[in-house]
Amino acid sequence: MKQNEEASRKNVLRESGEAEGISVRGYDFGKGVDYNEILDSYLSTGFQATHLAKAIELINKMIKEKVTVFLGCSSNLITSGIRETIRYLAEKKKIDVFVATAGGIEEDLIKCLGDFKIGKFSSSGELLRAEGINRTGNIFVPNLRYVDFEKFLTPILEKIHKEQKSTGKVISVSEFISLLGEKINNKESILYWCWKNKIQAYCPAITDGSIGDMIHFFMYKHPDFRIDIASDIHQLNEFTITQKKTGIVLLGKGMMKHHILNANMMRNGADYAVYINTGEEWDGADSNARPDEAVSWGKVKGEAVKVFGDATILFPLIVAKTFAK
Repeated sequence: MKQNEEASRKNVLRESGEAEGISVRGYDFGKGVDYNEILDSYLSTGFQATHLAKAIELINKMIKEKVTVFLGCSSNLITSGIRETIRYLAEKKKIDVFVATAGGIEEDLIKCLGDFKIGKFSSSGELLRAEGINRTGNIFVPNLRYVDFEKFLTPILEKIHKEQKSTGKVISVSEFISLLGEKINNKESILYWCWKNKIQAYCPAITDGSIGDMIHFFMYKHPDFRIDIASDIHQLNEFTITQKKTGIVLLGKGMMKHHILNANMMRNGADYAVYINTGEEWDGADSNARPDEAVSWGKVKGEAVKVFGDATILFPLIVAKTFAK
């Protein structure tokens, strides 16, 4: 028995050295409520709070070192109120390149034509369909918005097609997006400020959404209509290669994430990277991968962190401590 006790104690009460690093300590509410100090305390809180604090540190390094900032977001975040946060960044010239999926491009414009509404995740899809209401999570989008969007977009497609037939020039996707930002002429729009401030906006899958639907309808009358997708990838890659330092901020996941990372591979990786999404890496999809996987490809070479969480909660807090500070 004594021999068993000694062996057990040796295993359980094993001697160790002191661990290095920041001591774990949370916010002391006995000092009152100071939201700035609460966010500062996240660095020593642990788990994703510490990752959030590290994301804030990295973005502040990007700002201090005046790196070229690439911001990417999935379309659902433009559906949400994060659109206004990104609009602020474009208006104040806090970003240099904006990449979104098709829904992110069109919904920024559609919101200029009418509001989206807060609904419920649990609402019946069948009943909403009968009412002509589309649901994205707990956000409702009346289908009337798309009817109005076609009225906005079709004259622009007509103008592009006419110039295409006259000059032979096929418009690139980024030129198309810039034109949309100019024509919407609305200060609530991200794309308006990208056009106004000459921030390059890209969408590698422009037809994967309502814009694709409208182009499809348009081509019944104009089957020779074309958009150039090749020139943008060359333009983005060439721009990225020439930058002294680059920083990446990715909200969500999907094609926009890979598009920005792949461009930075051309320069042997970004100097800084911040990911915010909820994806787990176990299926091998690039959408869900941590920054360390991007390091193996040469897409990231510097400091990087992934914050596992919902960008609608986290990104406004990050902006409050970085770009808007």
